Amino acid sequence: MKTLKPLMGSTLLIAGTTIGAGMLALPLEAANISFGTVTLIMVLLWALMLYTAYLLLDLHQTAPPTATLHTLAMQYLGRNGQRLAGFAMLFLFYALCAAYMAGGGEQLAAKMGAATSQSIAPKWGTLVLTLFVAAVVRLGTGPTEKVNRVLFATKFVLLAGTIFYLAPNVSSANLTHNSTTSASVLLAIPVMFTSFGFHGSVPSIVRYLDGDTRQLKIAVGIGSALPLVLYVIWQWCTLGNLSQSLGSLALSDFIALLSQQGKSVALEPMLNGFADLALLTSFLGVSLGLFHYLDDLFKSRSSLTVTTITFLPPLMFALWFPQGFQMALGYAAIALALLAVLLPVAMQVKKRRLEGNRPMTFGLAGALCCGIGVIVIQLGVSFSAFAAS
Repeated sequence: MKTLKPLMGSTLLIAGTTIGAGMLALPLEAANISFGTVTLIMVLLWALMLYTAYLLLDLHQTAPPTATLHTLAMQYLGRNGQRLAGFAMLFLFYALCAAYMAGGGEQLAAKMGAATSQSIAPKWGTLVLTLFVAAVVRLGTGPTEKVNRVLFATKFVLLAGTIFYLAPNVSSANLTHNSTTSASVLLAIPVMFTSFGFHGSVPSIVRYLDGDTRQLKIAVGIGSALPLVLYVIWQWCTLGNLSQSLGSLALSDFIALLSQQGKSVALEPMLNGFADLALLTSFLGVSLGLFHYLDDLFKSRSSLTVTTITFLPPLMFALWFPQGFQMALGYAAIALALLAVLLPVAMQVKKRRLEGNRPMTFGLAGALCCGIGVIVIQLGVSFSAFAAS
């Protein structure tokens, strides 16, 4: 029993880190893709991320249990590798915070408008949400973790209820449409890829399980498979309830449209509650991690200064792009590809050379190509190189 508790806790940590507000963007990104194709893409992306997580676990066997990605990058790639890891970490944190500010602000503004019978611009919702989260984060890890724990449990109860009410209304015609194009698939890949990011939690579970390789592989395998199963069910429910014309919808419009599909009045509050908590819990978790990272980076700075550095840059993006939820998640894919794919592969290649100049394997080469591919695709999306039909 003593062995199972840490293993279960580590498994849930991986699953909880993976499942977040990115779930809300998945149906929007998959709007022009058949359910079968969506499922295949998600399985392939999950396999890629599982493989690179196992690469990290192998690297941790040569380092102290307290080692982080920065420690490993310095050990195998030197100061420049460590700097690249730091840049990618900040890029990822800021992009995710910007996404949650934009998506959460849009949701909050819609609710403020409904409550006051007035039209409220998304920027006001973004400002209110950001000030609230910044105030909670400044209280410290303990209070934030307690708030997040309650919200996280409530979120999953509401998600279960939402799926329960949506599942009976799934239409096979909506799932098997034939409008899938190569452009629509490419446009969806970056956000789907970001939805499988959990590698930042690997050092924590290595420490928690005291480097036990067998238990670590089980925790990562099951912990990453649970989100995959949940994502497939979620896509089945959402895409099966709606016609495939969602890509241009704002997040709040998508939630409102989906709320109308159930035959019970309970669906709308459940779905809205889940969407709100998914954004809030993800925002709290990521912003707390960013705050701690910057606090360690700028040790001599005041708490107010660190708070400003934490929240101001992503806030500027969210105010400039009030409907930039999916856009920011796409940019996060670039940083995640660096952190979760390219750096682990580069460190593994260096490790193999140190162990006797062993050649790169097919798996390492394939993962490297996939990581570069995600970055190229997102750059193509950013410069409108793909035209979705």
